[in-house]
Amino acid sequence: MITGAWEAWLAERADLRRVRGTVRSDPVLRGEARPRGGAEVLDLASNDYLGLSQDEQVVAAAHEALDRYGASATASRLVTGTLPVHRELEASLCRLTGQPGALAFSTGYAANLGALTALSGRGAEILLDAHAHASLHDAARMSRVPHATFAHSDPADLDRELSRRAGSRVLVAVESIYSVLGDAAPLPDLVAVCARHDALLVVDEAHGIGVAGQGRGLVAELGLVDAPNLVVTMTLSKSLGSQGGAVLAPPTVREHLVNTARSFIFDTGLAPAAAAAARAAADIVAADPRLAARVRAHAQAIAATLAIDPAAGAVQSLPMASPEAAVAACLDLRRHGVLVGCFRPPSVPDGISRLRVTARADLAPADVAAAAQLIADVAADHRGAAA
Repeated sequence: MITGAWEAWLAERADLRRVRGTVRSDPVLRGEARPRGGAEVLDLASNDYLGLSQDEQVVAAAHEALDRYGASATASRLVTGTLPVHRELEASLCRLTGQPGALAFSTGYAANLGALTALSGRGAEILLDAHAHASLHDAARMSRVPHATFAHSDPADLDRELSRRAGSRVLVAVESIYSVLGDAAPLPDLVAVCARHDALLVVDEAHGIGVAGQGRGLVAELGLVDAPNLVVTMTLSKSLGSQGGAVLAPPTVREHLVNTARSFIFDTGLAPAAAAAARAAADIVAADPRLAARVRAHAQAIAATLAIDPAAGAVQSLPMASPEAAVAACLDLRRHGVLVGCFRPPSVPDGISRLRVTARADLAPADVAAAAQLIADVAADHRGAAA
C-alpha cells in the first residue's frame, strides 16, 4: 500500500498527465487466445515490419530451441549463459549486415546502454543527434561523461560541436532511420565529419534493418560497412520479429564490450527461443530481399493515401492537431478494426502529435489500401472536430 507523501505525489503526477493529455495504458488489443496468423484486427501499430513473428520457420526455430535449451539461458553470458544458439545468432547477423562481429544483448535498449557506456568512459564526451532514441539519451546519462546534442541530421552543426572538442575522445550517436519523422540520417556526411575529427560514430539501425538496403540496413545500402570508427547497434524485435538486441562491430570492439559493458556482464543471456527466432529471421531476410521491397511499397502506398511525404522506414506518421485528437482518432480506428499507434508529447521531438501507421510486408495490398483510406477519413474527421 502506498500512503502519505508518496500517495499524494503519485496523485499529483496522474492529474498532470490528464491535464496534458499524455495518459498511457497497456490494453490487450489482439486477444489472449488469438491463434497464430488469425489476427482479429488489422495491425498497423506494431513493429513487426516483415510479419516474421508469425513466420512458420521462425516459430519452429523458437520451439526447437525451447525444447533443446529450456526457457532461459539461466545465467550471464560470462557464466553459463552463452549457448550455441547465441553464437549462431551472431553469425547470422554478421551475414545479414556484412559486419565483422556481433554481440547479442537481451534487448535493443540494453545494446545501446552497453555500447555507449562501455565505449565512452573517463576522458570521453558524447554527442547525440537531437532526435536520437530515448535509449541513447539514457545511455549518455548513465555513461557519467559530459554529453550534449547537435541539431537533427545536421553534419555542419556536428562539425562545429566536434571542433569545440578538439583533442577530446568523442562518441557520436545517431539513428539510421528515425521512427517519428521517418527521415534517414545523412550517414555518408556524418561518417566524413567524424573521420575528420577522429570521433567514433554509433549508428542505431533499429528501423533500418529489414527495410533499407534490401533488408541489410542503411549502413549496408550506403556502402559504409567498412567505414572507419563505425559501430552499429540494432534490435531483434522489429523486422526480425523476435526480442533482443545486438552490437555489430570489429572483433576488438566486441572483446571490449564483453569485458566492460555492464548491460551485458550483469544481465542474463538472451532467452534461447528468442535467439533462435531472430537467427532464423535474419537468415530469411538475407535470403529474400523481396520482403524489404514489399514493406517499402506498402509504406509508399500508405503515405500516398494519407497525402504525406513517404518516410524512409516502415513507419509513416500523420500529424494531428492535438494529443486529444490523435488519441481519439486512434480509438476510433480501433473500433473499426484497425490498430495504429499514437505519437504524442513528450515522446515526439518536435512536440507535434501524430498517428503512427506501420507498413507490413505480410499484408495484402488491398487490405493496406482499404486501411489507409479509413485512416485518412478518420483523421480528417478528428482534425475537423479539433478545429
